[in-house]
Amino acid sequence: MPRKTLPRIAALKAGERPWTLSIRWEQGGEAVVDVSGMIEKFRVYAPLRDAPELFRQVKLGEYGADAVWSDEIDMSADTLWRLAREQSGVTMSAGEFRDWRQRHGYTLDAAAEALGISRRMVAYYEGGDRPIPRVVALATRALDALCHEAGAEPAGLRAPRRDNSPAGTRLARLSGRSGA
Repeated sequence: MPRKTLPRIAALKAGERPWTLSIRWEQGGEAVVDVSGMIEKFRVYAPLRDAPELFRQVKLGEYGADAVWSDEIDMSADTLWRLAREQSGVTMSAGEFRDWRQRHGYTLDAAAEALGISRRMVAYYEGGDRPIPRVVALATRALDALCHEAGAEPAGLRAPRRDNSPAGTRLARLSGRSGA
């Protein structure tokens, strides 16, 4: 099994926009990462919310493994790498998302129901107006696996075999097909 190389930060500083970090990666490349969601969501970052000037004092952690604000407040390079990929749309491109939906014959509404998101978000992702979060990209792969397990063909080229397994029943319900 190949060994995973953890992302390392070569340099970082607070970005020009609020709650952003400008990062240069050891393995090459640069990114401006919006960490506002993390700061708003987790209690550990409350001091940063309460004192924005503290956020601007970010420092590079030991071995480039994290961004550090104090002994108690840090954010791992792995988390920042994941956010950078999500925000740049690398996890899945808008075209790949559109192809996935069309391959399965999903309408915007059906894709939204299948993924547990709103129709509006499906349209945003498909149009490239919003980056596609990793969890949504993974959900599309899971639905592909369900389709494969149930013996269904994408894009409704032919009706799937009658399948009373949980995967087949769910797939039939999500695609609007009956008789599964």
